[in-house]
Amino acid sequence: MKNTCSTNTRKTSSTKTALKAKLIKLGIDVHADSYRVVRQVDNATPQPAQKFTPAGFLAWAAKQLQLAEEVHSCYEAGPFGYSLHRQLLEMGVRNVVVRPQNWDELGRKVKTDKTDALALTQRLDRYVQGNRQALAVITVPTPEQEQARCWSRHRQQLQKDRQTHEAQGRSFLLYHGRRVSGQWWQPRAWEVLQPLLQPWQSRILESLRTLILLADQQLAQVESQVVGEAPSPAKGFGALTSQLLRCEVLDWHRFANRRQVASLTGMCPSVRASGHHRVQGSITKHGNPRIRRLLVELAWRVIRFQPNYPPVQKWQKQLANQSAGGGRKKAAVAIGRRLAIDLWRIETGRTTAAQLHLS
Repeated sequence: MKNTCSTNTRKTSSTKTALKAKLIKLGIDVHADSYRVVRQVDNATPQPAQKFTPAGFLAWAAKQLQLAEEVHSCYEAGPFGYSLHRQLLEMGVRNVVVRPQNWDELGRKVKTDKTDALALTQRLDRYVQGNRQALAVITVPTPEQEQARCWSRHRQQLQKDRQTHEAQGRSFLLYHGRRVSGQWWQPRAWEVLQPLLQPWQSRILESLRTLILLADQQLAQVESQVVGEAPSPAKGFGALTSQLLRCEVLDWHRFANRRQVASLTGMCPSVRASGHHRVQGSITKHGNPRIRRLLVELAWRVIRFQPNYPPVQKWQKQLANQSAGGGRKKAAVAIGRRLAIDLWRIETGRTTAAQLHLS
């Protein structure tokens, strides 16, 4: 009897092992209070979407690891950050975070949480099978990189708040018959302006001025936190701008070639080509918009302080034509794109600032 029971136990165990799936793929549509998840086991038809609470999903995902040799998952980048990604990786799930897009490729005008989760699962299936073009996987920052980037973006938000309060003050004055320009809230300008106002007008503007001065103080603190001891690669680049670019790029070493760097900026010209017909249009704006703004700002400073930089020399004719506003902007964008590539080359040790004629 003992031998028979032992044999039956081994058979049951081997049967369970044989039934274990090779791959389970999970497409996750993430929301603040619930997740919609579609599961596909091996090459079977994707199963109907299931709804979970965040805690319930993590418990369910842990069970999937017992049912398959590998569990893959994906969800779209968004306001929920990367905490779910890190939890899944720690658990043993092979998760990727992908670029958001419109998953209604056929234009059916049906977009729900269920259809999004299904589309993610179908794309993930192709991605796991080797089609790396099926999903636009983004680079997830390390906690240290994310912290540095948060300081950078916090600075940008403070700037927006200050600009908002400045504009509110100018609008208020214009509404009451006084047009001002520049920084009306600065001490000297305020000393001239305040006696011309009625007491109640002065009190309103004083409250806005207090908010602006507080934002200025906080900006100075945040900028010192962002910059730290980071060096500037060359004259005109600025330690702050250079560090802000590092925070947004995350890691210059993650790029294999200059095309990848240029693509991140979104400053490459769009193309429409068919047969022998080929037309280049405006820039794609496909990449990181913060990086694009920083590079354009940097380009104008390089034009002023680095006249021997080869791209500046190349576009000198357009830059010298003060009446051609569009041409000068086009030149600045082209120089900004080249700056991104050259910064990548400097940061990865492929060249030096001096070799690029940057003093």
